[in-house]
Amino acid sequence: TDIKKALVFNLSGPFCLAISSIYMYKRRILFTDLQNILTTMGMPIITTVIYLFLYNPSVKDVVTGTSSNFETSGGFGPNQVSTILGLGMFIFFTQLILFSKSKRIVLLNILILIFISYRGIVTFSRGGVITGAAMIVLSLLFLYYFSNARAKKKFILIFVLIGSMGVGTWVYSSLQTRGLIEKRYANQDAKGRVKKDRLGGREAIMDADLKLFLDNPILGVGAGIGKKMREESLGQAVASHNEISRMLSEHGLFGIIGLLILLIVPFVLYINNRQHLYFLSFFAFWLLTINHAAMRTAAPAFVYALTLLSVQIKLPIKTQS
Repeated sequence: TDIKKALVFNLSGPFCLAISSIYMYKRRILFTDLQNILTTMGMPIITTVIYLFLYNPSVKDVVTGTSSNFETSGGFGPNQVSTILGLGMFIFFTQLILFSKSKRIVLLNILILIFISYRGIVTFSRGGVITGAAMIVLSLLFLYYFSNARAKKKFILIFVLIGSMGVGTWVYSSLQTRGLIEKRYANQDAKGRVKKDRLGGREAIMDADLKLFLDNPILGVGAGIGKKMREESLGQAVASHNEISRMLSEHGLFGIIGLLILLIVPFVLYINNRQHLYFLSFFAFWLLTINHAAMRTAAPAFVYALTLLSVQIKLPIKTQS
């Protein structure tokens, strides 16, 4: 075993989560500054999409089945690329509905959102796209709930616009993939036969993790050891795609305690942090992403930490004594 590679692979995600969370815990920030952070995250996502287009300008020529596609993912892992593009969908959705001050900016954000969504869909990796869509829906519902009566009327137009964009992007993706993308999301192969597993083989990995946890409920088998142990039960060394089952199998009771802290703390802080408009969307991104892509990228760790910020729409006016 390459010790250096094993340490980086297994500890970089949790280390990033710890540093980001400690730094952002209850740190005060204006909502506009938070949006600037999202915009900064969005710029490299645009360059990623441009690279994907240059790497594979013709989706129709490389899509032959319903498995995750490395060609349409720029040669990188489709799961990770889809995750980042799903985050990009949310970022430019918020730019569109909250920070587009002119018709040109509205049109620009619409085009970017559609292009990112399209390239995310044709990776044939469902997790990131579904996560991005869930973030958008939660954000819409959240903003609608806290809007006044006048603003709620405008949301009807926003719902129609976003819905039309979603349908149009999906139809175009279906045409470019000759209907294979529909079969992918219906869990079918290229011939239309329903696949036995719905999660791309992840069920077997989660089952193996749960068995390891039941055999080692207190301390677990140790960080990174689960991959070796699964080689004995599954016949091949497979890294866990699910961070929750991995924490149970590799950390045992301490993994459960860690998960409870991660799940409860953001909601405890949110009780006195109601101006954090993106709270639910950020939390959903972290939770859904670690369920299909574990902590393979820094994105879920950093976005989770953003839920811990103390966000203010406007700075409170100080009264002079």
